[in-house]
Amino acid sequence: MKVMIVGAGKLGVRLAGIMNHENMDVTLVDENQLVIDNVNEHLDVMTVVASGINVSTLKDLNIEKFDILVASTESDSTNSIICTFAKKLGCKQTIARIRDPEYMEQLDFVRDELGIDLIINPDLATANTIAKYLLKNVVFYSGEFASGKVKMIDFCVGNLHNFVGKKLSEIQGLDNLLITAVSRQGNLIIPNGFTVIEPDDVIYVLGVSEHIEKLSKLYKLRGTEKRVENALILGGGNVGYYLAKELAKSKVRVTIIEQNIKKVKRLAESLDHVLVIDGDGTDITLLEEENIQNMDAFVGVTGFDEQNLLMALMAKQFGVNKTIAKVSRQNYTKIIDKLDIDVAINPVNITASNILKFVRGGKVASVSLLLGGNGEVTEIIATADMPYIDKPIYKLNLPKGLIIGAIIHDGEVVIPNGNSIIRANDRIVVFTLSEDIESLKSLFKRGKGGLFSELWNRSKNPGFDTDN
Repeated sequence: MKVMIVGAGKLGVRLAGIMNHENMDVTLVDENQLVIDNVNEHLDVMTVVASGINVSTLKDLNIEKFDILVASTESDSTNSIICTFAKKLGCKQTIARIRDPEYMEQLDFVRDELGIDLIINPDLATANTIAKYLLKNVVFYSGEFASGKVKMIDFCVGNLHNFVGKKLSEIQGLDNLLITAVSRQGNLIIPNGFTVIEPDDVIYVLGVSEHIEKLSKLYKLRGTEKRVENALILGGGNVGYYLAKELAKSKVRVTIIEQNIKKVKRLAESLDHVLVIDGDGTDITLLEEENIQNMDAFVGVTGFDEQNLLMALMAKQFGVNKTIAKVSRQNYTKIIDKLDIDVAINPVNITASNILKFVRGGKVASVSLLLGGNGEVTEIIATADMPYIDKPIYKLNLPKGLIIGAIIHDGEVVIPNGNSIIRANDRIVVFTLSEDIESLKSLFKRGKGGLFSELWNRSKNPGFDTDN
């Protein structure tokens, strides 16, 4: 599959790295030479210093031979135009990153008239993810599969005596659950029953939603059953706007603190039943005046990761039950789990996951990236011509870095063992280390080319279904 990515920002570079790891033919275009030089030091992909909105550039790069173009520049209008030009010049599929709320209100028109196959809004996706956590009385989850019947959560064990120093086989409360991975000092480990949990390990647990909830109650994991009634949002950008709007619809009393007066006025005019304050959200006096100690939730969604993390920590010191920080930098991944905040949300990973689902095609229902992309959870719909159908899992010779975490058969969820059998039309939730993506592709074959050959070469059949 040939993919062109225009815009070498965080999202563009992240996608280029993931797709290159999956042996896609990636071309990354950006008009900033310094940015491209930095990419060349870290990624083995083709790079071009040019303007992606220039028709001559697209023609010179033979855009008609590309299966997908992803426009991820900082400008919504530029992304829209690039996709339109690419489609007119023969590119098979186009994806545009669009953030502006005004564009989102005209989404169908923009998509249909400009020839864009997928519009991705990182800010809206991030806000929706945060809202799920705040409005659902369960521990935060890394992923949700099979229409919510299966969840994967991650949590830091800290110094919990129920976990630390024990083998996985000795830990109580894990019936009908599967620990798919352990994050230790920034590295993902595929565990077995003899793996010993160490202090500050982060474990990823997959299982039926009700069993996940029982686990969170048993060990009093992050979050409680207390309903969120008051929420303080630091940052009045797009994420803050979308989040406040969603929370207000659920009758949550929302306060937004923003120090840009233009944003304050816009928010006040466009949001109903939301208190918008013009001020510095890092000012402790202001936070005390706004009764931060009585808030059920604090969310830091400014454009500065450090500020979001610091103020989420500060809110925790004031006794706020749920604290969330938006963090876009990948190199913060290794330290976040050691901080006393409940959740760190990465918009880049959320967006990349949505794009990967689209790129891989109709039989892939969802994708969640873990630990900055070092691991991945994918939901796949099995078909009758796949070679692993009707065979016990122990006969599949799964590579060490791949785990089948759940099988959904006729709506019923099974946490599999070696004797479990996958049947046609089952949904399979698979955990994979990033270096074993190729093993995943070779394992799930169909016919001569294999399921993943079909997914990775999906452009030959543009009539796919992505609404799983």
